[in-house]
Amino acid sequence: MEIRDAKGLTEAEFLEIYKSKNYKRPYLTADVIVFDKDNRILLIRRKGHPFIGRYAFPGGFAEENENIEQSARRELLEETGVTDADVVPVGLYSEPGRDPRGWVVSQLFYAQLKVDVKVAAGDDAADAKWFKIVRDCDKVNLVCDTEQISIDDLAFDHAKMLRDVLRLVSI
Repeated sequence: MEIRDAKGLTEAEFLEIYKSKNYKRPYLTADVIVFDKDNRILLIRRKGHPFIGRYAFPGGFAEENENIEQSARRELLEETGVTDADVVPVGLYSEPGRDPRGWVVSQLFYAQLKVDVKVAAGDDAADAKWFKIVRDCDKVNLVCDTEQISIDDLAFDHAKMLRDVLRLVSI
């Protein structure tokens, strides 16, 4: 027996007339906060707009043929050369306006590397570097060689993401 909805339609009939274009959808991205064995954090310098020249976590748009964890691993590899990171989901970031390109929702992942890893910028990254986390009272700065940035200078809502992760892990 076929099950019919309140309009008398079977599922097949419903799907035949369903118009997905009538419903706006967000873009889906994955971002990865990676710590090395010395608890330094991996950042990429953005090569293009938006936030050109600013630091961000490796990440990017999901592709249709992959799940979001695969997206995270692929983007991490493409932008930094890091392979085989054990990525763990942390949270979903969906605040309206978090990305100037439109309605973008990001799944954040966390990875802790146990061995030294050399990184190399690729794809959308102009540079990839390890930054030491330096806390000064209630401020958090990121330091690499002679470069120092406040976490508030990170692109997108990555400062919020980092603060959330720092509350979860002991660094």
